[in-house]
Amino acid sequence: MRLNYFLRVTLEGSSPSRFTPSHTRIAPGTIRYLQYFFCILTLFFQVDFWKPDSVSQIRPESTTDFRVKADQVDEVVHFLEENGLTYEVLIYDLNKLVSTQFDSLIRASGHSYEKYNSWEKIEAWTEKVAAENPELVSRSVIGTTFEGRSMYLLKAVRTYGTEIRMTDILDRLDFYILPVFNIDGYVYTWTKNRMWRKTRSTHAGSSCVGTDPNRNFDAGWCEIGASDNPCSDTYCGPTVESEKETQALVNFIRQNLNSIKAYVTVHSYSQMMLYPYSKSYTLIKNHVEMNNLAKAAIKELATLHGTQYTYGPGASTIYPAAGGSDDWAYDQGIKYAFTFELRDKGRYGFLLPESQIRPTCEETMLAIKHISNYVLEHLY
Repeated sequence: MRLNYFLRVTLEGSSPSRFTPSHTRIAPGTIRYLQYFFCILTLFFQVDFWKPDSVSQIRPESTTDFRVKADQVDEVVHFLEENGLTYEVLIYDLNKLVSTQFDSLIRASGHSYEKYNSWEKIEAWTEKVAAENPELVSRSVIGTTFEGRSMYLLKAVRTYGTEIRMTDILDRLDFYILPVFNIDGYVYTWTKNRMWRKTRSTHAGSSCVGTDPNRNFDAGWCEIGASDNPCSDTYCGPTVESEKETQALVNFIRQNLNSIKAYVTVHSYSQMMLYPYSKSYTLIKNHVEMNNLAKAAIKELATLHGTQYTYGPGASTIYPAAGGSDDWAYDQGIKYAFTFELRDKGRYGFLLPESQIRPTCEETMLAIKHISNYVLEHLY
């Protein structure tokens, strides 16, 4: 039985519209009009925004990806057509795609680099890789989640020496790797709700659960592109750094700030390489340098499989969103702070098949190596 559809709407700045609110006149194609239109849509239908992830971030000359229930799709399509918006259905049966996402032919009872792994398998892997390679990797706990899970951090200091470029980098740089940041939310996607994206914290005064961890950092907190509604997917939290996960990462970075030269956070989806700011349209001091570095990094990424990325400041390249970890890291003095939005551009969205894990990792590592070499050549 088909339970969900995934649609993409193309928003053209000059798109005509036959939608006429009874008490409000808003010019078609403007930001205010489009946001008003989608607010009306959400009043009548259950809409889960994927990209951007809230009505407030919708802009002209862009695409909006969202999910609706199958029994509402005909009405939603009619609503879009009546109002002159171009659309396409990208996923006809989301539940089926959730199942077919696990398409890897790799047979493994434990952790696999080419499969999606449960938290239990990831946790066991962190212990194993550190125990079997003590001269290369160490494991520490930087905090616990709301539900009491340990947040493991791996420190890679050396490699086996079979890859010359990486060996040279690790001889001169240490890498701190947090395999999963929002562990509780990740576990929940395996056990209850595949599309869950917030933490699992609870707060007084609301029955709604969770905070968007990437709206919870002290970087223009809750000013733009975030919600103060606890039931929203972009809820910024009751206070800045309210989440235990945020606190753990922030405390670790603050304690090691003198030695941290770059910060990279990895998300999905959109095939973008972003740098600060997302909290505002203000250009950072080293904007030209960061833009050139991002351009060179995605050029390197594309050499392997031809995957095309776009790049630029977060606010203007994808959408404005305050409270992000990359903006916060940059404001702490970490000059090179980037966010990768990995594959794809919407055909699978958050449900990228396992068969694309390896090529995604391979090409992304080329960009990471390029950034690492650049940082080494421009230490500060």
